[in-house]
Amino acid sequence: MAVRSVPGAGDTTASAALRIWALLFGMAAMLAGNGLQSSLLGLRADVENFGGTVTGLMMSGYFVGFFAGSILTPKLIRRVGHVRTFAALASLASIAILIHSVLVLPSVWTVMRLVTGFSFAGLYVVAESWLNDSASNALRGSLLAVYMIVSYLGLGAGQVMLNVASPDGYALFILCSVVISFALIPILLTAAPQPDASAPSPLSVRALIRISPLGMFGCFATGIANGVILAMAAVYARRVGLDVGGVSGFMVAIVLGGAILQWPIGKLSDLVDRRKVILLTAVLSAVAPIGLHLAASGSLSAFLVAGAVTGGLALSLYPLFLAYTNDWLEPRQMIAASSTLVLAYGAGAIFGPSGVGWLMDRFGPLGFAAYLAAIHVAIALFTLYRMTRRAAPEAQEDYVIGPVQASPTGAYWAEALVEEESDQDSAEESSDRSRGTGR
Repeated sequence: MAVRSVPGAGDTTASAALRIWALLFGMAAMLAGNGLQSSLLGLRADVENFGGTVTGLMMSGYFVGFFAGSILTPKLIRRVGHVRTFAALASLASIAILIHSVLVLPSVWTVMRLVTGFSFAGLYVVAESWLNDSASNALRGSLLAVYMIVSYLGLGAGQVMLNVASPDGYALFILCSVVISFALIPILLTAAPQPDASAPSPLSVRALIRISPLGMFGCFATGIANGVILAMAAVYARRVGLDVGGVSGFMVAIVLGGAILQWPIGKLSDLVDRRKVILLTAVLSAVAPIGLHLAASGSLSAFLVAGAVTGGLALSLYPLFLAYTNDWLEPRQMIAASSTLVLAYGAGAIFGPSGVGWLMDRFGPLGFAAYLAAIHVAIALFTLYRMTRRAAPEAQEDYVIGPVQASPTGAYWAEALVEEESDQDSAEESSDRSRGTGR
C-alpha cells in the first residue's frame, strides 16, 4: 500500500507546488489540448456547414460522456488503479481527436465527443485526486488556487494554438493529439505515490434538493450556461464575422475573464448574504450577453472586453452555488454532496450546446446572446424567490475558486479535508485530556 506523501510542517506553497510540478504541468498540457479541440471542432463544423442544431448536438456529446465518466471512472480506478486508468483514458482521448480528422461526419463526431468527455472526466478524477493526496490541510487551499491558475493558463494556451494552422486541414487535429499524449509523460513518470482509490457515495439528488433547492437548481442552470460558453462561443464568434485569430482572442478573453472575476466576486460573497451576490451576478450575466452582441458590430477590442465580462460573470456563478450549498451542509455531508452537485452541473451542460445551436439556426448569432440571457434571468428569478422563502444561513463556508470546467473530483478534495480536520480535532482533544490529567 502506498504511503501518503504529505508536505512537511515547514513547507510553503511554492515548495509544495514544486514537488508536484509534474502533475501541474501534465494537467496544464491536458487542458491546453482540451481547450484547443473544443474551439477547433466548433470552427471546423461551421466550415463543413453542419448547421447550428447539428453542431450543438455534437458538442453536447462531450457533456454526456463527461456525465457518464463522472459516475463510472471511480469504479475503474478501484479495479486497475490510478496510473493505468490515466494512461488508458489519455490514449483514448488522443485517438478520439484523430478520428475527428479522418471521418468528418456529424454522427462520428458526436460519438467521439462522447468518448472525449468520458476520457476527460476520468483524467480529472485521477490527476486531481492525486494532487489532493499530495497536499496537507494547511496548504490545500493555496495549492488548489495554484492548480486553478495553471488550469486557466493551459486552457488559454489551447485557444492560442488555434493560430498555428487552418482549421480546414489536419494539422490542428494532430497537434491536439500530440499535446494530450504529451500530458501523459510527466504524470506517468512522477514519483508521487498513488492515492487511496476509495471514493465516497454521493448524496442523493432528492436529499440535496431538500437541503438546498437553490444550490441544486443553480448548479444545473449554470451547467447549461457554461456548456453554451465553453462549447459554442467559438461558433458564435465565427458567425459574427471573426477570423481564426479573432476567434482565438475571443476565447482567450473569456477564459481570462473567468480567472480574474471569480476571486473578487467570491470574496464579496463571504462578506454579505451570498444570495445577494448570486442575484447581482445573475442579473449582470443576463445583461452582459446583450452587450456582447451589440459590441460585435463595433471594434474588435470592444468585443473582446465584452467577451471577458460575459465569460467572467457566467463562469463565476457555479462556485458561488457550490459555496452556498455548503453553507447548509454538515462537514460530513460535503463529501457526499460534492459529486452530486457536479453531476447536476454536467446534466445541465448537456442541454446547453444543443439548445443554443437550434436558436442560432433560426435567429442567427443573436440566438447565442438570447439563450445566455434567458438562462441567467431564470437563475435571478429563482434566487429572488428563494430569498423570500428562507432566511440566510447563520454562518457561511469560505468561498473556493471553482474550475473553468467542472470536474468530478470535488469529493476527493472534501474527503481529505474533512478527514484531516477530524484527525486534528481528535489530536487536540487527546492533547487537552493529557494536559488535564497532568500527563
